[in-house]
This record gives sequence, structure tokens and C-alpha cells, in this order.
Amino acid sequence: MRAPRLFSSIGGLLAATMVGLLVVPLLALAASASWADVQLGMAHPSFSAAIALSLRTTATSLGVTLLLGTPLAWWLSTSRGRLARVVAVVVELPIVVPPAVVGVALLQTFGRQGLLGPWLSLVGISVPFTPAAVVLAQVVVSSPFFVQAAANAFRKVDRDTMIVARTLGASKAGAFVRIAVPIAAPGLWVGASLAWARALGEFGATLLFAGNMPGRTQTMPLAIFTALESDVRLAVVFSLVLAGLGAVVLLGLRFLPGLRDRGAR
Repeated sequence: MRAPRLFSSIGGLLAATMVGLLVVPLLALAASASWADVQLGMAHPSFSAAIALSLRTTATSLGVTLLLGTPLAWWLSTSRGRLARVVAVVVELPIVVPPAVVGVALLQTFGRQGLLGPWLSLVGISVPFTPAAVVLAQVVVSSPFFVQAAANAFRKVDRDTMIVARTLGASKAGAFVRIAVPIAAPGLWVGASLAWARALGEFGATLLFAGNMPGRTQTMPLAIFTALESDVRLAVVFSLVLAGLGAVVLLGLRFLPGLRDRGAR
């Protein structure tokens, strides 16, 4: 009996240490700023510009992710061939590749001397160091989180139900919208929330591909980076705002599905 108790005590200590590593830095961050600091920070001109740009670009990138990622997730959930496995690996690659690498890859694709740059220049399009570059960087780094969650959610859809819907006259698109999407909705919500949160916190790829121009490509993470060089308190306030937004997303993931299920009952 001593061995299990010993293991339990050591395991509890290790678990408590892990919780501490996750919680203490956030508590330290919250304790580093007074309410007056928060008010001053949120009144700073760079705050309003950075938060507005972050909200606009992340909303756009999430829309692009939903539009392009939903059909891809459905295809991945219904395909079993080698091509689907290869595509699944490719989709997941940005999760494990450092964001800085993604930024360099985007420059080599859309830059003036990149793969598509000369063709885009012919029609007068320049992507790097523009708000469009911010959106592209966010889409590349965040969309895998949605596609993964959505594909797992779509795998729970009974294919026989889809067949029955088709026999009753529903089109493929109609059966997908009326049957598959409602069943997979909780997983789609989780994936969309995670993708948006990842886009909101994107830093490395955005810095290299879009730059750090206030009012044009400077998102909140980049504003934190800039503020940290001159005003630590301002960087703390900006960080608190991002942490607060992340907490809102987490609370939504935890409680909204339960409230929706209660309402359905």
C-alpha cells in the first residue's frame, strides 16, 4: 500500500507544479498593472489601432478558414485513400512548423521574387507588408486547428442518415447543410474558436511577412513587442487585454455548448 501512496503524493506534487507553471505567470501579469495603468494603456493611440486591426483581420481570416476549410474537413472525414492521408499531413504541418518558417515561406511565395510574386506584379498586386498579408499569415497558421476539429466532428455524422436525406429529395448541399452541419456543430464551434484564438495571437509569420507598421499591419501581439522596447507597463496592459480575450474564448468553449443543450431540452 505504501507504493501507491508514494506514487500518489509524488504525482500530486508534479501535477500541482504543472498547474503552478501555467497559472502563476498569468497571476503575475495581472498583478503587474493597476486599474489606472489599464485605463492609460487602453487610451494609448497604438492600442485602439492595434486592437481594431486584430479584430478586423482575425474576423476576415476566420471567414476564409470557414469558407475553404469546411469543405476540406468534410472531404477528409469521408475519404479513406492515400491522397486523403497525405493531405491530412500537409494540413497539420503548420501546427508543428515554427511561425517564422511560415513567414519566410509566404515571402518566398508572394514576395516580388517569390513563386507567385512576378505574376501578381503583372496585375498590380503586391501582397507582402499589407493587411492582406496579415490575413494570409493568420489563415495559414490557424486554419489547421479548425480543419482538424471539423473533420473529427464530421466523422460522427451517420452516412446512412445522409443517404436517407438524398433519397427523400435533398441535394448533396442540402443534406450537408441540414444534416451534417447541425450534428457536427459543437465540433465546428470548437474548431472555429481555436482558429480565431490562434489567429489573434499570431506573431512570427505576421512579423516576417506583413511587417510591423502601426495602423497598417501592427496587430496586438506586434504592438506588445513594440511596447516592450520602451514601456513595459504598456506591454503588460496590452498582454492583459489579449489574455482576457483568450479567457472569453475559453469560457465560450466551456459553457456555450452546455447552454445550447439545455435550451434544446
